[in-house]
Amino acid sequence: MLAMTGQVWVSLISLGGVVLGGVLSYLVQHRTQRSAERAEQQRQRIALSETRRAERLALLERFIEVSAEAERCAYTRPSEWEETDDWYLTTRDVMSRFWVADRLLRVQFPASVHEVAHAHFLDLNRTVWHGLPEGDGDGLRDLLEINRSVFLDAAREVMG
Repeated sequence: MLAMTGQVWVSLISLGGVVLGGVLSYLVQHRTQRSAERAEQQRQRIALSETRRAERLALLERFIEVSAEAERCAYTRPSEWEETDDWYLTTRDVMSRFWVADRLLRVQFPASVHEVAHAHFLDLNRTVWHGLPEGDGDGLRDLLEINRSVFLDAAREVMG
């Protein structure tokens, strides 16, 4: 009987070791899986952040490029034009693209950035369709530089 009691104890200790080993193995696997999931989520957040940054940079580039085109249209505006003139047809296309670029900034950037971009858009839009301020164009350059600089500073702050 004593031998049988010893065998029962050995079996129970062996069973306890198996259960303890299984529990520890489960805990390690569970912890490893959660750690891998957190690392994957972090990787996805970083990838999404980089994608959004690239999209924003592309929108900024588009806005700045079409802004420069609109400014050229303002400087080349004839004193009198018709809706069939090349200047008007080109300018209409440029200003349509500028309008779209302005609205895309509204979607992708905080309101503070869009507000100053929109002010720059309105300055250029007014100048393109209604003409240069009195003088030789220096007034326009000064006027546009104010809102352009404020916009670029705001964009840099958001992108930084």
